[in-house]
Amino acid sequence: MRHTRSSTPRGRALLAAGCAVLLASGCGYLSGEGGGGTVDTSGMDCSPFEQWTDIGGTVTIYASIRDEEAERMRRSWEEFSACTGITIDYEGSGEFEAQLPIRLDGGNAPDLALIPQPGLLQRVVEDGHALPVSDGVRANVEAGWGEDWRSYATVDGQLYGSPYGANMKSMVWYSPTFFAENGYEVPRTWDEMMALTEDIAASGTKPWCVGFESGDATGWPGTDWIENVLLRTSGGDVYEDWISHDIPFDAPEIEEAFDLTGDILLDEEYVNGTFGGPDSIAVTSFQEAGLPLLDGGCGLYLMGSFYAANFDEDVEIAEDGDVYGFVLPPLEEGAEVPVMGGGEFAVPFSDRPEVNAVHEYLSTAEYADSRASEGAWVSAHRDLDPATLTDPTDRFTQEVLTDPDTVFYFDASDSMPSAVGTDVFWGGMVDWVTGTPTSDVLESVESAW
Repeated sequence: MRHTRSSTPRGRALLAAGCAVLLASGCGYLSGEGGGGTVDTSGMDCSPFEQWTDIGGTVTIYASIRDEEAERMRRSWEEFSACTGITIDYEGSGEFEAQLPIRLDGGNAPDLALIPQPGLLQRVVEDGHALPVSDGVRANVEAGWGEDWRSYATVDGQLYGSPYGANMKSMVWYSPTFFAENGYEVPRTWDEMMALTEDIAASGTKPWCVGFESGDATGWPGTDWIENVLLRTSGGDVYEDWISHDIPFDAPEIEEAFDLTGDILLDEEYVNGTFGGPDSIAVTSFQEAGLPLLDGGCGLYLMGSFYAANFDEDVEIAEDGDVYGFVLPPLEEGAEVPVMGGGEFAVPFSDRPEVNAVHEYLSTAEYADSRASEGAWVSAHRDLDPATLTDPTDRFTQEVLTDPDTVFYFDASDSMPSAVGTDVFWGGMVDWVTGTPTSDVLESVESAW
């Protein structure tokens, strides 16, 4: 897979227009929030963990991953923890992006953090908090991921993190049942999508569900809208120049993307599902926002492939199931469809043997298989076993991410300096959706560079 950024080739994702996409078990071990305790390993196969046997100790991991997604993650390292005697104390926070720098500055660093923004990763490196990865992790990363993924965690030639999960953020979720009952079809172009939007609104249903609330990270779903639209209106070169600030944040191309996005998100007839009008977007959590799809409360929801984890286990994700997805279409039929997404990077803040052991394990294909088998997660690891992907969306996402012809665009707000992308840009989206003029929002973000 190729990614686009200043150090990587430019281009667009090679997917067919209107491509429809599809968007989990474990044993009990960890108790409470972090885990621990004595476990009988006589029935376990501990051979994959022999190099870390009897290390012991406790390792703290901090990330933004919460709720069911966090439970799946905990289950994914249960056997490793039991076989090695290493207790993994995990903490998930909705205020991760804001709290991590505060904790680091205050001397309360976790042993490992799963950082979803290359901009924030660079910041914690430049502030002197993050450590270069161990030799074992570096070897795993070099074997498992291409130069593109490695580049996002490399600062001044040093590798400071290992890729963890990966996702696509160009997906529109919908209910096949709702579509079938009303004679709706998956749109192949932006105009077809807008015509569908108008038809759903005319029926008395708000066509779009939208939610920007995410604790201290509130606003990031709005940036996904702008980034996806900009890739469709102006292409990958402009997108990259915007990230690197080779064009200003308030350039005409960015304003055009806001205007096209506003045709949906600022229209009282089009949003917001069962939650209210445009003003409700800022206070509707992204986790809850898409659930009205299941009972006809809305028809469409733009959200990443990882959103599958928010549906109950009895919800069928399939082309003829309860929910399904399609790639946000291009402006014109037959045009290449860009894929925008993101991922996390495991970054160390201490170098104790147990921390290095956990980090090494998280950077292996064996761990990727373990986490993938829990569902609603994929990795761009070259050796991830596709057989472990039980969810249709996971399989599709993995195929796209590992396809050598795919050009993947990393989330722009995550790639910009954190003071811009994850501070002012996120907050600016909240201001914009609650009534601040586009020009004022663009100027405020531009002034943060």
